[in-house]
Amino acid sequence: MSTTRRSLLLQAGLSMAALSLAGIGRARGAAPRTIRIGYQRYGTLIILKHTGTLEVELAKTGDRVAWSEFPAGPQMLQAMGAGAIDFGITGDAPPIFAQAASNRIVYIAAEPKAPYGEAIIVPKTSTIKDVAGLRGKTVALNRASNVHWLLLAALSKAGLTMADIKPVFLTPGSARPAFDSGRLDAWAIWDPYLSSVQTASDPRVIASAGDLVGNRQFFLADRHFADANPDLIRLLMAQVNRSDAWSEAHKDQVSQYLASDTGLPVPVVRKAVDRLTFGALPLTPDVVAEQQAIADAFLAQHLIPGRLTVQDAVWKLPA
Repeated sequence: MSTTRRSLLLQAGLSMAALSLAGIGRARGAAPRTIRIGYQRYGTLIILKHTGTLEVELAKTGDRVAWSEFPAGPQMLQAMGAGAIDFGITGDAPPIFAQAASNRIVYIAAEPKAPYGEAIIVPKTSTIKDVAGLRGKTVALNRASNVHWLLLAALSKAGLTMADIKPVFLTPGSARPAFDSGRLDAWAIWDPYLSSVQTASDPRVIASAGDLVGNRQFFLADRHFADANPDLIRLLMAQVNRSDAWSEAHKDQVSQYLASDTGLPVPVVRKAVDRLTFGALPLTPDVVAEQQAIADAFLAQHLIPGRLTVQDAVWKLPA
């Protein structure tokens, strides 16, 4: 494990331990609770689901977990906003749109940056050499997802806006055949779909997160659930950190797990896993400022209806 990642995991452990020490006990004989967790077929929470440690710990308090799969972050947060799930993890953009829609969703913690886990790609034979070459071109992306922000930031750096391209809003499953058949000029996409298409056809990367965006993942919860069940949030995050530490040391096994879920070959998944980052970190002022910059950029493009303050959605442990 690198010194940087070891430091991040140590910070995460200390921050979650602080939450635990500040916690409120639960009365004996209280009715069992169920925490409803949304997950995707790739990333931190599905690894936690595979390990089974959360179920073991919840059983000690008589509580349970119910898992629900989602194709991407925007759909997950729509479900959370409707009260259908209590907890999940998404990239940086979905929480902005969710907060713009209601005050129900709160940030619990953040993962370290993963700058090479998303990219804008063009076919290997394309004449497009850089982002400036996307003017007037058809670009696929999943609306309100992390790559929505990547694309917006990349276009801005090239002196373009979304109005200068022809965006096509597609889920990864629909975008892949369109990209492979040549019906798209470019595709903004994340891992493991990115590693899959890179292995299959070696497309050209014209922009990755790199120095453009942080590409963080955020742990999010229903505000009402978190406020009513701070002990469950603490327990869950402790198991996330336990699972993350194990994942960092067992990437071969993690790749096997995720290959079985995604249906992708193990070498493809391992390429994506090597670009994953692990560890739950607190919402520091710098991280909140990153999210605020995204919100302000989306507002400037009229993608959200009004200005929002990200700090208002950062969860605070009840006194």
